[in-house]
Amino acid sequence: MATSVVTDFKIYEDEFYSGLTEVIAQEVELFNEASRGAMVLSTETKKGNYSKASFVSLISSLVSRRDITSVAAATSLKMSMDEIISVKLSRKIGPVDTARSAWKIMGETPEEASLVLGQQMGPAIMQNMVNAVVKAGAAALNIAANKYDYSATGGMAPLALTGGLKKFGDRAGDVIMWVMHSAKWWQLVENAISNNYYQVSSIAIQEGVPGTLGRPVLVTDDPSLYIAGSPDTYVTLGLTPAGLVAVDSEQLDIVADVVTGLENIVNRIQGEFAFNVGVKGFKWDTSNGGANPNDAALATQTNWDQAVTSTKDTAGIYILTQ
Repeated sequence: MATSVVTDFKIYEDEFYSGLTEVIAQEVELFNEASRGAMVLSTETKKGNYSKASFVSLISSLVSRRDITSVAAATSLKMSMDEIISVKLSRKIGPVDTARSAWKIMGETPEEASLVLGQQMGPAIMQNMVNAVVKAGAAALNIAANKYDYSATGGMAPLALTGGLKKFGDRAGDVIMWVMHSAKWWQLVENAISNNYYQVSSIAIQEGVPGTLGRPVLVTDDPSLYIAGSPDTYVTLGLTPAGLVAVDSEQLDIVADVVTGLENIVNRIQGEFAFNVGVKGFKWDTSNGGANPNDAALATQTNWDQAVTSTKDTAGIYILTQ
């Protein structure tokens, strides 16, 4: 008697990857083009749990007054180096088990199941990356030099954004994008309508988007942008070019298999991938934060150490509102 074995069945990996690749290609725009380069997604294989890049630290008082009446010994200045460190986050996909008969009953095929699963995993992977970099950015930038607290004054308004931009002084133009909770985005729109923020002395201060000072807004209800309390407060980030970076640092590995010995034959798909998260101007504290941090560790401010001297060389600003 002929008996079908595992090798007689096929998991439709081509269909799975087709759906996954198509969706990820679309979602990448959220990082790169749509954010004007404030949030960057790239692909580069990286070994180990951290990625490090060294740089020469800014020398304080490199140029100073010279006393033309003196021959005293001059004080030598020291040149030193620091490093930017991103941290690798390891992720899993599934496993997802699907009874083959379930799709047959619906008049569909296992190919369709593979395609649908790939299309679902694409946005899930990208959303996980967005959440991770926003969480890291909100943690790293929550320091006095980068923070503008408007919460005692009120909710989101253009004045909150301009107050944050003051943190960058003459380089406020480097802030090219806002990352904002949807509750604050709609509050900003409502304030702009009710208070006529469209013009100041007949000079337009935004184009097409109410009250954003001409900068695009990434609206995301990421938990790291909401702080429960009395009253509740919200975090808005103003990002500089390449402020937040996610590097796809390990090749996506998808394993497809057929599970037998059950009441129904099951298709199983499971995957693994990893990406590095970096915040411009900061280094991950490898001693305190450790390798492959969980969400709580990634969102802990003290796990991100400022590496550059000037606030204006960091990822941007942190604005707190009601």
